[in-house]
Amino acid sequence: MKKLKLLLSLFWTMFKIGLFTFGGGYAMIAIIEREIIERKKWIEHEDFLDLIAIAESTPGPLAINSATFVGYKISGVLGSVFATLGVIIPSFTIIFIISLFFDAFLKIEWVAYAFKGIQAAVALLIFNAGIKMLKGVKKTPLNVVLLLATVVCLITFSLFAIKFSTIFYILIGGTVGVIFYLISLIKGKNKKQEEQK
Repeated sequence: MKKLKLLLSLFWTMFKIGLFTFGGGYAMIAIIEREIIERKKWIEHEDFLDLIAIAESTPGPLAINSATFVGYKISGVLGSVFATLGVIIPSFTIIFIISLFFDAFLKIEWVAYAFKGIQAAVALLIFNAGIKMLKGVKKTPLNVVLLLATVVCLITFSLFAIKFSTIFYILIGGTVGVIFYLISLIKGKNKKQEEQK
């Protein structure tokens, strides 16, 4: 009974997130963080940063990947199913209904203005999520250098209209992190060997 209650709570939380979040996965980050970390206290902030990194670097939409990860972390495979369904059902239903009346829907003037307002709000939600994630990142020299290099590359490539997929930023960042981790392991082994002599 306790497990079912947890699964239903997980489903309902993800359903609310899916129902009231406009702008896709990035706009959901701040809402997922508030619901999962601050209100429900299901995961820690550091785990949330890992969740976003994993959700972003795996195939599929960020919101669905995040919901699946949270569900699995809380209640295993069944939790991931409930969380994923919870986040998918509202969006699927709304998009299905809109698709039936899409042409007529777009011709309504107030709908067009509503979408413009939503776009502005979504930009702020994404910016807010980015700031919160930035605050949560450990300020190690490696992280600071990677962040600055990424920002410089993003600005430079945007100014000169150079196409560079965000996937490459993720892959390069991950590769650099693994290389530094391996270097630290090698240094640690060498230090132990020197101490034993």
